[in-house]
Amino acid sequence: MPELVLVRHGQSTWNEANRFTGWHDVDLTARGEEEAAEAGRLLAGSEGLDLRVVHTSVLTRAVRTASIALDAAGRSWLPVRRHWRLNERHYGALQGLDKKETAAEYGPEQLAAWRRGYATPPPALPPGDPRHPAGDPRYRDVPVAALPATECLADVVARAVPYWEDVIVPDLLAEAGRGGAVLVVAHGNSLRALRKHIEHIGDDDIVSLEIPTGIPYRYRLGDDLSVLTGGYLGDPEAARAAAEAVARQAG
Repeated sequence: MPELVLVRHGQSTWNEANRFTGWHDVDLTARGEEEAAEAGRLLAGSEGLDLRVVHTSVLTRAVRTASIALDAAGRSWLPVRRHWRLNERHYGALQGLDKKETAAEYGPEQLAAWRRGYATPPPALPPGDPRHPAGDPRYRDVPVAALPATECLADVVARAVPYWEDVIVPDLLAEAGRGGAVLVVAHGNSLRALRKHIEHIGDDDIVSLEIPTGIPYRYRLGDDLSVLTGGYLGDPEAARAAAEAVARQAG
């Protein structure tokens, strides 16, 4: 059967600072590195899990999480594919702002709509803003019109699902015939987008799904990619507490 594991990157420096990060490229904290290593240990200890292929975004925090986790799992040799379509949601003009200060300025209802509303993007970056990804060399082969100045979760679904269908699914089906599994290391919102699609979660219900950092989520899928089983590796209570901590970040 096809097997898929999703991992959100370990704590980043802007997670620690409680800032909207989006496409801004930041590194892991020491805690984030340990979360990544623990993710690798959980992967190595998961019964019957034979990882064969890895997919990540092109942002450093996901790239390094995958590398550290694979080292800890004894799978540093696995092939890795990287793509901007697995990047975090672009938070537009909110990128770099403190979440609690933003809540105080705009009010908790507006902030909740920007953070978790399915179709409500934050204010877009103004033209010429240096935070726009057009000037970043990692996107030099991407048409400028495809690069976001802001995104809501619906936008992330629209860019991530084609990568799922065109690249990840073929890997899943190919590796299923050999008993292998596919690992995706990405971000809170790109993983929410994938889980929405995989689990057929409704637009209203996806609002309440929080993704903790550094805890692998393992799926066993049917041949039609329907979900047979799904759950976090390790202590389920620790995963629940970590997800609640994510929900509290904006105060």
